[in-house]
Amino acid sequence: MPELPEVETTRRGIEPYLLGQRIQSFTVRQSKLRWPVSSELEQLNGARIEAVRRRGKYLLLETLHGTALMHLGMSGSLRICAADLAAEKHDHVDLILDSGLALRLRDPRRFGAVLWAGCGELHPLLANLGVEPLTDEFTPEYLLARAQGRQVSIKEFIMNSHVVVGVGNIYANEALFIAGIHPRCAAGQVSLNQLQKLVVAIKTVLKRAIEQGGTTLKDFVREDGQAGYFQIELQVYGRTQQACYACGSLIQQIRQGQRSTWYCPHCQPE
Repeated sequence: MPELPEVETTRRGIEPYLLGQRIQSFTVRQSKLRWPVSSELEQLNGARIEAVRRRGKYLLLETLHGTALMHLGMSGSLRICAADLAAEKHDHVDLILDSGLALRLRDPRRFGAVLWAGCGELHPLLANLGVEPLTDEFTPEYLLARAQGRQVSIKEFIMNSHVVVGVGNIYANEALFIAGIHPRCAAGQVSLNQLQKLVVAIKTVLKRAIEQGGTTLKDFVREDGQAGYFQIELQVYGRTQQACYACGSLIQQIRQGQRSTWYCPHCQPE
């Protein structure tokens, strides 16, 4: 599933083509995505795109008429193409611009979404999101306060979008390795010193992934159809029984919250 680095990579890629452009129309070939494509998006016809923002894993195309929210789901990608380029099987939604270009949503598994928020409205899906991890609000003290008394594992804790957004499974595994914290450790038992290391690790991993254009394991591609390259830098994710790059111990794999977790038993003692 595309996470914060992949969505931010997409945002940066599409922004130059969208900012200041007027929306000519929407073409919806398949409205049955994770949620039905909102017919209210027609209100954006003729509107000028004032900003292209990201909140968590949502892309926000803001106009003075309202905002289109886009989510890439499990397998979605957004691409810039000529408006008259023939659509392929999984090309479900086009946003047609006056420039003659289109923003095209391709989503084979149809878990993505194209939603609507009226002018001045906060969409319910955004209302209870946690802090952005690359902002000054994301601090060790913030995590310590939120983790107080919590028995949930630290890995599941940092993947909770009500605590902090965008730290998906890949990046949680990698950040915990860098910070030297065992993924099963209870969130409420992680010290402030460890949380300081974890906050730095999360910011470092996410920034590096954005620089590399995200992580492509299966479906994700950027707005130009190219893959991301952060996967070549992965330290533990997907490396079951391979030697740790730091100490040579064999990387272990366990299950947590229906997701696989990888860690080094030496570098991340329980």
